[in-house]
Amino acid sequence: MRKKAARMMCISMTCLILCSFSGKVYASTISEIRRQQEEDKKKLNNVQGQISGLQGEQSEIGAEIDEIDAELVQIIASVDLIKEEIVEKENQIKETEAEYEVAKQQEETQYETMKIRIKFMYEQGDISYMQLFLSSESFSDMLNKADYVEQLYAYDRKMLEEYKAAKDYVQQVWDRLEEEKSELEASQHELEEEQSYMEELLEEKKQEYENYNVQIARAKQEAAAYRTRIKQQTAQIKKLEEEERKRREEEERRRKEEEERRRMEAEANNSSGESNSQPSESSSSSSSSSSGGSSNVASGGSAAGQSIASYACQFIGNPYVAGGTSLTNGADCSGFVWRVFKDKGYTVPRTSWELRNVGTEVSYSNAQPGDIICYAGHVGIYIGNGNIVHASTPKSGIKITTATYKSILSVRRVA
Repeated sequence: MRKKAARMMCISMTCLILCSFSGKVYASTISEIRRQQEEDKKKLNNVQGQISGLQGEQSEIGAEIDEIDAELVQIIASVDLIKEEIVEKENQIKETEAEYEVAKQQEETQYETMKIRIKFMYEQGDISYMQLFLSSESFSDMLNKADYVEQLYAYDRKMLEEYKAAKDYVQQVWDRLEEEKSELEASQHELEEEQSYMEELLEEKKQEYENYNVQIARAKQEAAAYRTRIKQQTAQIKKLEEEERKRREEEERRRKEEEERRRMEAEANNSSGESNSQPSESSSSSSSSSSGGSSNVASGGSAAGQSIASYACQFIGNPYVAGGTSLTNGADCSGFVWRVFKDKGYTVPRTSWELRNVGTEVSYSNAQPGDIICYAGHVGIYIGNGNIVHASTPKSGIKITTATYKSILSVRRVA
């Protein structure tokens, strides 16, 4: 539908151009036509230059489209991989949850067993305890029974502590998996935001590329109209030159007829006996020539960074909110960076993908407070000592993390 509209626009422009030329092709004299023709040749050269320029610009847009398309493919692949990782984490969390329930049950069972044994041995009071010793056959037997009671209690206590430790370990694993899942979900959100931006940018570039097609087609139609007009002017010049040649031949013929008539009148006068000397008239013919040639006229670690880092750290502990840009009510990673720099008087892009190209790139070894650290689908603000402050995940919110906790793609300096 868009291409059909573009073709109709080109046809309309062609008609307008040809109609505007049709009333101006023919002039009254050859010199005027040649003057118009020279002007049209200059305009044709200008249009052809415009066509070359438009084609060059369109080629650059085409290269940008290819680059964006490749980046978009990579982002989509990254999103798919993260989704797979999230599914895997969810499965691991389910397995860990089951292990936690088993460990918890073991701890509870051991605790109940221990309580039963303690109740049996001790809750009856000193009499039952004394009876245990009085029923001993010897002092050695009494000591053995007392030692048995102590060993049994120590065993129960040891098993209870082991089951509790196992439950606590599984709980730690569970918490770690939940945190990793939260980080993956945050990365997925950022990458999907980048994907949405890239798709919009790709559509804009394609529209821009199509607009160049319309402009180039229109310019070509204009150039074709100029060429048609120049051909018409050339044909008209030839026609006028032919008419001028015939006019001169007709004038020459009439001049000769006039001379012949006068000669015959003179001979008639001589034959009548008059000896008048007829003065001979000599007429010189003058021929006018028109000049047909005309020359073609041919018409290149600052205080500002410290201030940014310090300001960003004021919001540690505030929540992570997907798509948010509020430093108090919640922001995602790129929204956090965008808002901090905006509040400090700097204009930076909104998405983590665009932030990779902002400012000047520096090496991580030369990173200074206030620099932007870019990762795949994530960004943070460097605060020095190998740390960043960033909107991490929905679970952990805005916090400080080691800058090398994941692979760094770029370090950008704006301030």
